[in-house]
Amino acid sequence: MSESFDSATDSKIMASFMKFVKLLWAPVAVALVVAWMAFGSFGGHPRVSSEDARRLVQAGARLVDVRASFEFAAGHLPGAVNVPVQHIRERMNELEPKDKPLIVYCRSGHRSAMAFDELKSAGFTKLYDLGPMSAW
Repeated sequence: MSESFDSATDSKIMASFMKFVKLLWAPVAVALVVAWMAFGSFGGHPRVSSEDARRLVQAGARLVDVRASFEFAAGHLPGAVNVPVQHIRERMNELEPKDKPLIVYCRSGHRSAMAFDELKSAGFTKLYDLGPMSAW
């Protein structure tokens, strides 16, 4: 008798939990999207729009693909240079002068945010984060 009571109780608890999850998933998802939009990127700095990035490139900004070299070889934005994020410190002199506009991008936006932060802390002043290459 005790086992059937426990199973019935477990079923009710599980049903209540699933109801709770079903009710909460949408507000939690909306909150996450709003937070992402407010911060604009993984790094907490605003991202540059596709239109602004294109304008900046036309005015002389450099596109910096911070993905791995095999990803770059598989396809990249026209005119981009490849400096993988894991090598950004040792190769940042290739991106100088520090006051020249740079637009960083990657696959998802995570690595470009890391590169942005690393370059900013090294004194680069005109940085833009496109985020994912698909935003182009």
